Amino acid sequence: MIDNFKKTTMQYSSNYFTYILLLAVPLLFTTSCKKDTYALPTASDKLQNQAIKRTLGPNIVGQNIEFAYAMAILPSKGKLVACTAEASIAGAPGTYMENRSFYTAQTGADVGVTVGSPSVTSGNTTTVTYNVDTSAATLRFYYVIPEAARGKTVSIKFTATSSDGESISTTMGPYTIAQMDMKLGLKVSDNNLMYISIADTTVYNAADAAAHAASIDLVYLYRNLTTSAFNHALVAPAADAQYLPGVTLPTGVNRSAKLLKTFNLQDHNLAPNLQYGGLFIDDLDFQKIDLSGQPNFAINLKQEAGVWVETTDGKYRAYIFFNTVTAAGTATISMKRYTLKN
Repeated sequence: MIDNFKKTTMQYSSNYFTYILLLAVPLLFTTSCKKDTYALPTASDKLQNQAIKRTLGPNIVGQNIEFAYAMAILPSKGKLVACTAEASIAGAPGTYMENRSFYTAQTGADVGVTVGSPSVTSGNTTTVTYNVDTSAATLRFYYVIPEAARGKTVSIKFTATSSDGESISTTMGPYTIAQMDMKLGLKVSDNNLMYISIADTTVYNAADAAAHAASIDLVYLYRNLTTSAFNHALVAPAADAQYLPGVTLPTGVNRSAKLLKTFNLQDHNLAPNLQYGGLFIDDLDFQKIDLSGQPNFAINLKQEAGVWVETTDGKYRAYIFFNTVTAAGTATISMKRYTLKN
């Protein structure tokens, strides 16, 4: 039923019966050992619904949780009137429900057909009111995770109503919302945007780094040396000067950190465009990683390398991923950050 919306009443009915057959599949297994002749179950004349969560990985503040919600009723019984999604914690701005029902074309592409008015969100509830004569639809709901949900759980109650006065609901969740933060696509460059703050999840030039000296944890630099494989590096300001060749630190920038470089850890949140993936770093990974005894520098970093970091005050742990690097001494990095203590 999910993502199979048709334009005609006959097609709506066909989808409805397909949905009923899917619901009846378990009956096939429970009766397969019996000799009795199996009879095709009669389609329910009640309003039916089903929901799935489409997004994978940890649920991070500021990101979407996407759902698909399907509903259907026999055309002879009535048509769909409205669909609502009620969140246990109100979503952040940008939370909405599609007013298009989607089906998959023969090409594999998702095709949306408008079936209702644009969604209206009031408090915890988002509603789409149907404005076409339809008895089957699949709508997508995008819940933007708010700051108020950090470290808590969220549930979504979906409800469909039909013209014959029926209503039906299903609740998805609860889903745990991660404590961690995430920042994508930070641009770093040697001798310019090279000072990284884990606390601020941002990058500064020398002048701004001096103004935020207490929060600078790492220096990005690139050195193409013939004596050693240095290349791209992340180095704590307090590291031995041999790991900061040619760098004059801004006044007050002197913190240390613990770093552990790693390869083959392409977090799918930080590198969503990679053809491989499916690995997700979550809160538990930050809690369990042991960085004791690690050095305060990581050199010879390459594209798709990663670095685990713990700040010198023990307040934060982070995972920094190198999305891209260039021989000109620039890189694009993305970061997940976990707060160990407030």
